[in-house]
Amino acid sequence: MMNEEYVAKEEAGMWTQLMAWLPGSLDELWTLDTVIIILDIALIAFLCYKLLMFIRGTRGMQLLKGFVVLILFSVTSNWLQLQTVSWVLDKMWASLFVALPVVFQPELRRGLEQLGRRHFFGGSFFSFRQEDMNRLLDEVVKTAEVLSHTRTGALIVFERETGLKEYLEGAVPIDAVVTSELLNNIFIPKSPLHDGAAIISGGRLVSAGAILPLTDNPALESELGTRHRAALGVTEHTDAVTVVVSEETGVISLAEAGRLKRYLDPKHLRELLQQLLQPAESESGLRMWKRRWQRE
Repeated sequence: MMNEEYVAKEEAGMWTQLMAWLPGSLDELWTLDTVIIILDIALIAFLCYKLLMFIRGTRGMQLLKGFVVLILFSVTSNWLQLQTVSWVLDKMWASLFVALPVVFQPELRRGLEQLGRRHFFGGSFFSFRQEDMNRLLDEVVKTAEVLSHTRTGALIVFERETGLKEYLEGAVPIDAVVTSELLNNIFIPKSPLHDGAAIISGGRLVSAGAILPLTDNPALESELGTRHRAALGVTEHTDAVTVVVSEETGVISLAEAGRLKRYLDPKHLRELLQQLLQPAESESGLRMWKRRWQRE
C-alpha cells in the first residue's frame, strides 16, 4: 500500500514538473533560429519541387531514376563490404559528377531560363488588351477546329518571354495580323510552308515554315510523329506554347513545358491557351502562383 502511494506521488510530481516546464519551452521553440531553420527547410523543399517539375516528362527524369539506383547500389555494396564493387563505384562517381552538367544540359538550361522569367512566381506573359487577346485566341482556335475536321497537319507556336529568334532565321518572314484564313492557307497540304511551324510573337504572325528542335524523350508514344516531337522539343528549350493538329487523326493537342495534352476540343483548347498566355489581371501574384502549382 505504501509503495502504491509512493509511486502515485512520484507520478504526480513528474506531471507537475512537466506542466511547469512546458509553457516556457513552447515560448523558447519560436526563437529566431527556429524560424530560420523552418524557412531553410521550406526553401529546399520548394527548390526540390521545382527541380522535379523541370525534368518531369523529359529524359532527365529517366536519368534521375538511374542516378538514384546507383546511389542505392553504392550504399548496399558498402554495407555488404563488397570491396571491388565499392572501388569501381567510387571511381565512377568521380567521372559522373563531371558528366552531370553535360547530361542534364537541357534541363539546366530550362531551369536557369525559368529563374530569369517574371512568371516564376506568377505574372502576365503578355501586355495585350483583353479584347486583342480574345480575338487572337478566337482565330487560332477556329483554325485548329477547321484543320481538325479536314485532318490537315498544323503546328502553331506562341512565343512568351523566351525569344525564338534562333528558330526564325531559317523561316519565311510574314509579320501579319493573325487570322484563321491566313493560318489555313499556310497549312494547305503540299504548300511550301505546310511542314514547318507558324510562330506568333507580340500578337502577330511573324514567320512560317520554321524548323524546330525535336524532343528525344524516350517515354513519348511511338504513334506521335515529327510534328508532335517538334512541338515538345521547342517547349523543352523555351517557355513557348504550341498547338498541334495531327495530320493522321485530326486530334488537337497542346504542348507546354515538355508536356503534351491531347484530344482537346475547341472549348478546352481555348481555356488552356487563356490560362497559359494571359492570366486574369485581377488575380494576385500569390493566386496565380497557386493556380500554376495546381496545374503542374
